[in-house]
Amino acid sequence: MPEYRWPDMSKRKVMGQRFSRLDGVEKSSGRAKYSSDLNKPGMLHAVLVTSPHAHAKVRSIDTSAAEKHPGVAAVRVIAPAGTEIQWAGWEVAIIAANTELAARDAAAKVKVEYDVLEHFVREADLKKVKTRAKPAGEQVEGDPEMAAKQADVVSEGYYGIPVLTHCCLETHGNVVQWTPDNKVEFNPSTQSVTSIRGDLARLLSVPAANIHVHQDHVGGGFGSKFQPDRWGLESSQLSKQAGGRPVKIFLDRATELVIGGIRPSGFANIKVGAKKDGTITLWESESWATGGIGGGGSPPIPYVFTKIPNRRQSHSAVSTNTAPSRAWRAPNHQQACYLTCAPLEDLAAKLKMDPVELLIKNAGLTARPDTYVRQLKKAAELSEWSKLWHPRGDAGKGSIRRGLGVGAGTWGGAGHDSTARVTIHPDGTVEVELGSQDLGTGTRTIIAQVAAESLGLRVQDVRVKIGDTNYPPSGTSGGSTTVGGVSSSTRKASLNALEKLYIEVAEALGAPADQLTVAEGKVLVKDNPAKSLPWKAACQKLGVKTISETGSNVPAQAAREGLNTGGVGGVQIADVSVDIETGVVKMNRLVAVQDMGLVINPKTAESQIFGACIMSICGALMEERITDEITGRVLNADMEFYKLAGIKDIGEIVVHLDITEENDKRGVIGLGEPPAVPGIAAISNAVANAIGLRVPTVPMTPMHVLNALAGRKS
Repeated sequence: MPEYRWPDMSKRKVMGQRFSRLDGVEKSSGRAKYSSDLNKPGMLHAVLVTSPHAHAKVRSIDTSAAEKHPGVAAVRVIAPAGTEIQWAGWEVAIIAANTELAARDAAAKVKVEYDVLEHFVREADLKKVKTRAKPAGEQVEGDPEMAAKQADVVSEGYYGIPVLTHCCLETHGNVVQWTPDNKVEFNPSTQSVTSIRGDLARLLSVPAANIHVHQDHVGGGFGSKFQPDRWGLESSQLSKQAGGRPVKIFLDRATELVIGGIRPSGFANIKVGAKKDGTITLWESESWATGGIGGGGSPPIPYVFTKIPNRRQSHSAVSTNTAPSRAWRAPNHQQACYLTCAPLEDLAAKLKMDPVELLIKNAGLTARPDTYVRQLKKAAELSEWSKLWHPRGDAGKGSIRRGLGVGAGTWGGAGHDSTARVTIHPDGTVEVELGSQDLGTGTRTIIAQVAAESLGLRVQDVRVKIGDTNYPPSGTSGGSTTVGGVSSSTRKASLNALEKLYIEVAEALGAPADQLTVAEGKVLVKDNPAKSLPWKAACQKLGVKTISETGSNVPAQAAREGLNTGGVGGVQIADVSVDIETGVVKMNRLVAVQDMGLVINPKTAESQIFGACIMSICGALMEERITDEITGRVLNADMEFYKLAGIKDIGEIVVHLDITEENDKRGVIGLGEPPAVPGIAAISNAVANAIGLRVPTVPMTPMHVLNALAGRKS
């Protein structure tokens, strides 16, 4: 059996190098085809009919006029009479027609009568929540009452982070064809090529073997695109109803922003206490959140600084008549980071203490003290903290005030289940096949790098084939688990295949198979490198045979093997300027220091962090879902009023990869989530440092900033 461990840092030729994404030119030139680009012969276009009411019961539904509309091929009722609607945007019916325009015209003819019921959609004020809150019960550690009495300084505040929508550039949807012979061809926009097949099979009561899933690229998911969804099920039924014609449905932007997935909110009243020297001794929090009708999960607060000795916590899940939440790039961590780092910054201000020094002093309250101390110092250096930071309220005169703030985060990121197949052909061609997906983060590229490193080849010598259920199964791209899973399975499969090749060429090289190795496109004898065969010549020894071997990452075994593990830390420092006359916040710089174990490709790793920082800037300064209390509807379900950052909004982003021998030895650790965590807290703290007081809720729009400056509630 081959020795699967990673080569030492100093001996790697391909891994650790800054390769551009293999599909970069294809995507930037517009040649890349997404599932939403598919247009099959005879294809029907499907459109949803959705409820305008946040809470109602369907009294009756009449689709007869829609069925008679020219071009309509199939109509299905999703919510028959008696169905209780729990949010605006609930799918009521679906229509397939020869054109999208015909389907939309027909949808307008569907007559639905509702009995409108009382709804609740705004959770920011706990006093208005009433019976919609479900308390989880109080948790107490240590003696918070005594700690509050003995604390030299106590800081109290209200903090809030609102619901955001996933806002994927490629909306949710799929193309599907359910043929009369009970075969289903499914082309979704998904983060889970392998498992979505089984999910759809259960929904359709079709054997999983009868379903083929294929996807080349996905235009964003962020945790929202795992399941087939109701539109996947219903469009499949439309295809069957229409005699097996393919059906295409991708949500329009308004529907996407209402039901395509949201990140839950997080609100809290928080009290923290400390000694004069900054030692944190007390944490008390009353928190609440919503993720829609099902309530909201409890953010893990206090966050990172989890070992505060005296704690009292209570949390309530608030049920609102809004569409349910979905996983979002570090579920509950952004909320927890903001609800922890903002109060700690306020505590530092009350102590008249440098907040970086406060966090360093209390690093012992974290799971990885040495990591956070190192990262805090590095982030401070890169942000020119000692030069630019000032005590709160000491930002100078004039209308433009500058400030710096800090946030810290963590995540797991161990690899998922994954199986790869590596095939070596007699002409020297190498193929790597996995039923994985590339969310745009460079998964194809790192698979190629791992295979090339393992086989002594160049990246361009390896052909990567992913996105299809005809390939070996691989896990969902969630939880920052993809890179660990696919790199480990690719490494194993490559070395397994290489071992078989050694057996085939051993005689020609006059050495035992276990004495052979590969380097720079050659198979050679370890102790006598002069005895070698070029890669293609070695593969020609196969004759008409091919070598095809698999390798698997098994999470339960991964830590022991050392190819991938989990657990990282990260620190970010924001530098902002605030116009106190207009309330406008300008990003000057966001510094991100992040560890992630072994780094296969520093270029794509940095790109991941750039994207995460931009998401944080959006969440801190402009992004939020706004619902109307009277109608229960989302008011900004469009790209005009659901604000996202443009290139002029993000300032400079400085990324430092915490690459060390110590981190490298931990194996590959995922990077999708962790850098998306600390930014919102860091930016909010920077604004507080600039203007001398806390803007209690994000996003920090001009209105919120001006209201805070005037002492008004937003």
